[in-house]
Amino acid sequence: MSNKINELKEELLEPVYHDNCPGCKVDRDKRMKTGFPLKELIFVWVIVLCVALPISSLFPFLYFMVRDFNIAEKEEDISYYAGFVGSAYMIGRALTSIFWGVVADRYGRKPVILLGTATVVVFNTLFGFSVNYWMAIITRFLLGFLNGLLGPIKAYACELFRDEHQALGLSAISTSWGIGLIIGPALGGYLAQPAEKFPGLVSPDSLFGRFPYLLPCLCISIFALFVTIGAFWLPETLHFHKKDELESASNVPDVEEKTREGKDSNLISLLKNWPLMSSIIVYCIFSLHDMAYTEIFSLWAVSPTSLGGLNYSTENVGTILSITGIGLLLFQTSLYPIMERIFGPIVVARICGVLSIPVLQSYPFIALLSGFMLAFTLNCASVMKNVLSVSIITSTFMLQNKAVDQRQRGAANGIAMTLQSICKAIGPACGGALLSWCQKRVNAAILPGAHMIFFILNVIEGIGVLITFKPFLITNHY
Repeated sequence: MSNKINELKEELLEPVYHDNCPGCKVDRDKRMKTGFPLKELIFVWVIVLCVALPISSLFPFLYFMVRDFNIAEKEEDISYYAGFVGSAYMIGRALTSIFWGVVADRYGRKPVILLGTATVVVFNTLFGFSVNYWMAIITRFLLGFLNGLLGPIKAYACELFRDEHQALGLSAISTSWGIGLIIGPALGGYLAQPAEKFPGLVSPDSLFGRFPYLLPCLCISIFALFVTIGAFWLPETLHFHKKDELESASNVPDVEEKTREGKDSNLISLLKNWPLMSSIIVYCIFSLHDMAYTEIFSLWAVSPTSLGGLNYSTENVGTILSITGIGLLLFQTSLYPIMERIFGPIVVARICGVLSIPVLQSYPFIALLSGFMLAFTLNCASVMKNVLSVSIITSTFMLQNKAVDQRQRGAANGIAMTLQSICKAIGPACGGALLSWCQKRVNAAILPGAHMIFFILNVIEGIGVLITFKPFLITNHY
């Protein structure tokens, strides 16, 4: 009798898979598949890298590009105009992230992914062909406006991987994003103005001579073209069930769940979802800190030693970032999933946030070193700081996607990307202004020079750690 009851329970708990539903096909494959999801990991990693590369690839040559447009009357005004070009992408992304999230929830993740990679192909190439200031701003704005990929790809990773590999999938997103923000500037720095750098290979009258900033943009766009073609073979993870299929399904709880999802899949219910919104706010605080840190680190490293900096060249900074990228990749693909499985995402975020504070405050003391010890210590600190930061961001990704049902994940990640884009637009501007103020007080009695700017960064980091505790951060999953 007991055996029959157990068999009946198993039949009732067996998921209902609908014919011609791509989401059901993915769920069925996940249920049957075992082993390491290498193919899926490569899919996600390459797609995110494709979108991350053009975001920061322009920074090494943006100053010279704006100078060539002859829009600035004085040389000191070039950076002012360049700032608008740099922020145009984030402004465009902030305006449409929620919209693309809703589209992904209604029509599927795959169409939004394809549009995002295709947008890189078209508008990143057009940016390289920019002949005036306004063309550069418009192409960068449209690149962000039409590219709503990053929010849905986080939902896609949660749905593509089995539960035990979801931390690895989300870690691949944040790792690929971080590496893209490192490789992008390297491509922009090495490949821009090829007629000046490689006069024996590139003529001033050639295509790349007449458009000196096209080559790095074109290389990224060609890579994005191959990714777009490959993305046609991606599986769709969103469920599409006909009404009659839902009504005739034998699993009544499944019908009730789908009906409830349909009623609650609106933005108002998401804004009232405090587990979601609290995790998004935590995510935005740490994102603001990370963007300010990224801006401050580069400016501090190239600042003269008299102002508390390292007097590094751009090549020195590039070397540090390259080493950091390698360390980031190794840690996130190997150790982070284990840590998340043992401690859970909230505890991992707290531990990493607390450890970041002494690492960050040590930077002004590292500047007192010289030679090999300076390079070695700074590289270790940079790797550790970025590993801790990306681990925190990955943990917030997990909290956001666990706080909502599948049909709300696109919109939920769209809200997160909108608020994060605003923070990322604020971070660099505030970071640069604060560093300039701190370097004017190098002889202050309390927290002189660089000590003050890293202390301010630690205050933001500390606020982020504090709001990971109850009653602010609420979650029913961990």
